[in-house]
Amino acid sequence: MAAWTIVADRKDDFPALPANAGPLSTRDYLATRDYLAQRVVETGQRRNAKRRPGKVLNLARDTSYQARGYYVSLLAEARGEKVLPSVETILALRRRSGYALALPDLEEALNKTARRLADPPTTTFRLRILLGRPSDPRFNRLALLVFDWFRAPMLELVVQPGERWRIKRLGLLAMGDLSPEERPALDQAITRYLGRRWLEPKNRREPRFTLAVLVDPKDVMPPTDLPTLERFARIAEGMGLGVDLIGRGDLARLAAYDALWIRETTNIDHHTYRFAQRAEQEGMPVIDDPRSIMRCTNKVYLAELMTAHGLPQPPTWIIAGRRDIAAAASALGYPLVLKIPDGSFSRGVKKADDRAALERLAAEMLEESDLILAQAFMPTTFDWRVGVLDRRPLFVSQYHMAKKHWQIVRHDAGGRSTEGRFTTLPLADAPSTVLEIAVKAAGLMGSGLYGVDLKETPAGIVVIEVNDNPDLHHGIEDLAEKDEVWRRLVGWFLDRLR
Repeated sequence: MAAWTIVADRKDDFPALPANAGPLSTRDYLATRDYLAQRVVETGQRRNAKRRPGKVLNLARDTSYQARGYYVSLLAEARGEKVLPSVETILALRRRSGYALALPDLEEALNKTARRLADPPTTTFRLRILLGRPSDPRFNRLALLVFDWFRAPMLELVVQPGERWRIKRLGLLAMGDLSPEERPALDQAITRYLGRRWLEPKNRREPRFTLAVLVDPKDVMPPTDLPTLERFARIAEGMGLGVDLIGRGDLARLAAYDALWIRETTNIDHHTYRFAQRAEQEGMPVIDDPRSIMRCTNKVYLAELMTAHGLPQPPTWIIAGRRDIAAAASALGYPLVLKIPDGSFSRGVKKADDRAALERLAAEMLEESDLILAQAFMPTTFDWRVGVLDRRPLFVSQYHMAKKHWQIVRHDAGGRSTEGRFTTLPLADAPSTVLEIAVKAAGLMGSGLYGVDLKETPAGIVVIEVNDNPDLHHGIEDLAEKDEVWRRLVGWFLDRLR
């Protein structure tokens, strides 16, 4: 019996068979009863001997979920066979969130290769990888790295050149996707690969718990970028917490995980809130929990809460209609700041320098919300941002105002944004008053993860807002406390799972 079984749908899908490989149709592979016993007989093994696992190359045309090709890989694994592609690889390549953690490594290799090319492509192109062998040999190192991440017979990358080259898509190919001219290359790749010793992916100890991280790959300003999540995942897995990235379409399978970390900008009328609710219903530890989202995403609620608990904040006025505009202006003076209740990243925050601007901006905002917030303008060169986890400081940074702007993020008319510089301090060097007020403010929200924004004014420290979904980026918020930031975050989940 051949060491390899090549499974395909049609006769003309089978490649030129190497000496160590035998063909089997998809139907026969799935329908053969007592398949394992048959293999024992055909290989001449004793029935009571330890069975040598077979190897399966799955060339089925459709490996989508619950299709025949999917079941070939699924049953191969159930039978103890080593199979390409594995079910894990099939599922990972279904959507971008499944392979997002690999992209930083892959794009780094892609850009290293691109810098060495004498005549690089200038428009988007497709790179096909057949068992680790690329359609363009200039990308050989990249192809081997892709294949090391995702062991599959046929893969395709859609690559976008530019100042920094990007992988726009990574997915499986099927036999029907190959042209007649590409078939000889596949035959050669199969002969070459099947003659090699099987190389298992690096063994990893299976984590006891798995954390789902909800992300939006299309978000241009994510709370945590993908390279940072990759770093977080390495630290988490070393502590016994597996990490999977999921997307908004994965709500139905959320219960398969043990905990949830939401790394999308949250809001009430949004799928992030539904994920938080579902996680809580399942008894899963979750950051951010529904109450934190509800409390932190509404600036009117925050202002009332800070007032009720005596925490310092800028002079504040709630505007419920045009009749409140004059009173707000009289109480606060000009310029003043207007905020919609659920704005984020400096969006929905406007400065009115005079009565005409106040009337216009307030009218626009009241079209979106029945209540808006007016606060005295307190110009500073930076805002304090204190990260608080489980009622203890996690990091402390200074977010400086964007150049020639009064906010830390400047949004232009074309939708582009510019951020000011930052300074991150060791917790031991941060002003104690800043930390104390931040911890008190975050404690009113809950015991999760929060980012408290404060201003240092001549009158003292004031709380600007408490964010339930604070930015966490490697090289910024963790610059001073290093990986302790990530270890504490992992520990928060593990403490609630054990």
